[in-house]
Amino acid sequence: MARTVEVEIYGQRYTLRGEADEQYVKRVAQFVDDHMKAVAQGMRTATLSKLAVLAAVNIAHELFQAEQQRTEKEADVERRMLSLMESIEEQVQSALPR
Repeated sequence: MARTVEVEIYGQRYTLRGEADEQYVKRVAQFVDDHMKAVAQGMRTATLSKLAVLAAVNIAHELFQAEQQRTEKEADVERRMLSLMESIEEQVQSALPR
């Protein structure tokens, strides 16, 4: 069931419609608002659309970094798991009667 949520991002009111929980939608909107304000601090003048695009680029960059870190951690877990499995197999083999 679609819900309608009113949010404010960088002084502009938006009505968002979707399946997500209202608190989640407000949290996402606040996240975007915070990023736009952070981008605006580093600029002397900027249009709303330029701030939105720069904030989107920053958010996408953070997403890509998080995905890369997750991939690296998954690969590390996989390496450790294989190493442990090899170690267990060696221990089992050495414990078997010959």
